[in-house]
Amino acid sequence: MKNEKNWETWSDEELYSFQEEFIAWYEKEKRNLPWRVNLDPYRIWISEIMLQQTRVDTVIEYYYRFMEWFPTIKDLAEAPDDRLLKAWEGLGYYSRARNLKVAAQQIMTDFDGQMPETIDEIRQLKGIGPYTAGAIGSIAFQIPEPAIDGNVMRVVSRLFEISDDIAKPSSRKVFEAAMYKIIDQHRPGDFNQAMMDLGSSICTPTSPKCEECPIQSYCLSYKNNTMTNYPVKTKKLKPKDIYYIGGIIENKQQEFLLQQRNTKGLLANMWLFPIEEVSKERFEFLKKTGVKEEKQLSLDFEESLLVAEENPEIFDQYTHVVWQKRILGEVTHIFSHLKWHILVFYGRKTGETITDENQAWATKDEFSNYVFPKPQQKMVELYKEEFGNTE
Repeated sequence: MKNEKNWETWSDEELYSFQEEFIAWYEKEKRNLPWRVNLDPYRIWISEIMLQQTRVDTVIEYYYRFMEWFPTIKDLAEAPDDRLLKAWEGLGYYSRARNLKVAAQQIMTDFDGQMPETIDEIRQLKGIGPYTAGAIGSIAFQIPEPAIDGNVMRVVSRLFEISDDIAKPSSRKVFEAAMYKIIDQHRPGDFNQAMMDLGSSICTPTSPKCEECPIQSYCLSYKNNTMTNYPVKTKKLKPKDIYYIGGIIENKQQEFLLQQRNTKGLLANMWLFPIEEVSKERFEFLKKTGVKEEKQLSLDFEESLLVAEENPEIFDQYTHVVWQKRILGEVTHIFSHLKWHILVFYGRKTGETITDENQAWATKDEFSNYVFPKPQQKMVELYKEEFGNTE
C-alpha cells in the first residue's frame, strides 16, 4: 500500500544480514572504474558530475582526459573557459562544466583549496545537490549519507514496494527515510556504490535480472511478483520541437564560417555553423523543395558555381554566397526539454569574408580549437558524408 514504511518492519538482525550480504556481493562483483582507484574526493566529485545523465562507458574516456588536463582543484579553478568546455565537448549539459569551475574557485577561496568534509559544506558548492553530496561524503569521508538517484530509487522502490511517484520531488523524503534506515553505518560509501551497481546491472528499468540479485530474499516486489509495477513514475513531457535552417558556408581558402552563441542560455559561448529559427511550415516547405535529385556541388570552387544559385530565399543576411540547390541533410538533437530539427544547406562564399566579432572563419584542421556542441558535430558529419573527409 502507498506510504507503508515497510523498511521499519526489519529487525536489527535482518538489517545486519542484509548489509553483510549486500557488501559481500559488492566486494566480489564491483565494477573496475578509474574513479574507484582511491578515495580522492576530487576524483569522486568529477566522476559523479560527469555521470549525471550520461552512461558510464561514455564517461570513462572523458574522465581520463579531464583529469589529465585538470589534475587538481587548483588547475580546474584556473582553467580557461574554452579549454574547460573543450574537455567537456560531447558530454552535453555544459552548465555542469561551468559549475565545476565555479565550485573549484569556491574551494580555493573558502576552504583553503581542500574539498570540504561535511555534507552541509559540500552542499554549499555550486552545482552540488543532495545526490552528489551524498556520494562524495559517503565514499570519500565515510559519512553515512545516502546518494539517491534514479537507480537507487528504482532498487529501493522494488525492495519495499514503495508506490510514491519518483518523478515528484516530494517523494524524495520517502526514499531518504528508507535509505537512512538500511545504509551501512560503517561502510556507507561501499553501500551507496553497491546500490549504483545493482541498479545499473541487475535491477534494471525493464526485465530486471531477479535470479541474479544478491538481495532477492529481502525484496518485497520479488516475493509478490510485482517487480514491473515499480518504480511508479509519471511520464515526462515530450520535448518541444524547434525548427532551424543551418548553413555550412565555405570560402576559397577552404575555411568555414562559425558563429558563437550568446554568453547566456542554451549552448552558451559555443560555436556552430550559422543557424536560423524558422516556422515548422517554412521548414517543411524547404525540406520538400530541396530535392535530392539535383546535382551536388563540385569540389572545384569555380565549377560549383554552375550548379548553384545565389541567395535562394534562405539566409538573406549572408550575401555573396552560392548555395547547393538541394539540402545537404537534416540533423536532429534532443535536449532535456527541446528537440532541435536543423535543415542543413551548403554554400560557397564568393565575396569578401568580413566577419563580425562573434564569428570566425576556420579550416577543418582548426575545428579542434573551438568548442562544438552535438548539433554542430552532427552537421560536420553531414559535410564529410557529402564531400568526403578530404583535406
